[in-house]
Amino acid sequence: MPAPFDIISRWWKYILLLVLISVSTAAVIVFLKPSKWLATATALPAATYATDKAGIFSENLQVLYPDLGTPDDLDKIVGTSFLDTVYFFVTDKLTLASYYDVNDENKILARQRAAAILKQNTKVIKSDYGELKVKVWDKDRNKAADLANAVLEKLQSVNQEVMNTNNRLVLEQIKKEYAIKQKEFITLSDTIQRVAESNQKTILMIKRDAFLHQLSQFEKLSGEYELMVKANPQALITIERARSSLYPDKPKRLQVIIATTILSFIFAILAILILERRKTHTGE
Repeated sequence: MPAPFDIISRWWKYILLLVLISVSTAAVIVFLKPSKWLATATALPAATYATDKAGIFSENLQVLYPDLGTPDDLDKIVGTSFLDTVYFFVTDKLTLASYYDVNDENKILARQRAAAILKQNTKVIKSDYGELKVKVWDKDRNKAADLANAVLEKLQSVNQEVMNTNNRLVLEQIKKEYAIKQKEFITLSDTIQRVAESNQKTILMIKRDAFLHQLSQFEKLSGEYELMVKANPQALITIERARSSLYPDKPKRLQVIIATTILSFIFAILAILILERRKTHTGE
């Protein structure tokens, strides 16, 4: 079988032709595709003591301060990014049905299609540094930034509302339990007044002291949850709003052309080697 350099020297015209055809085709495709601009909004997780019972029952109320959560807190927010609710909200807020030129007499279907386009052009990830990255690609650099910021704001508000709704429900339950304990305490106090036997009275008084301690704990918890509900803590802290990009992100024309050149050259060499091998076997 001839050496590879001998093969290339004899077939170089065909190799060059195949590479030129492949590169030309790839260049036409990538240059005909419209440019898309990338905008990225970045946020960090806020403290999650509002949903952490261990934190609530301890002495700290760090949820009221601008503390940060952990990267694991972003998992549920990334999960929220798959909800259509986020994209319907942004679609309505920025009138994306008309912006994307979605022509449909049915406004509901037009809204759904516009939201689907936005969702397809959006990627929400947790970075290696524990940050939430909201990436949006669009044909307009300024619109891409507006969309990324709107998606991030909606993710923040959705998760904030979930957290605060949970706090309100817990507060209501605490108040109900507190009212029940109050009635039991009053009943127990009346019973103590009517009991004459000293031993039984002592036992009831010990029980009353335990009830009194429980009531004080319920009052403390109720005050803490009321404070958190009023504080309305955020789920995300935006550290960098999306800005208009200077250069388009897609398609990556130079990278595509270089990759096409290399792959087409390798394919041409392999094809020629196979032809040479077949020719050698046929000659034998």
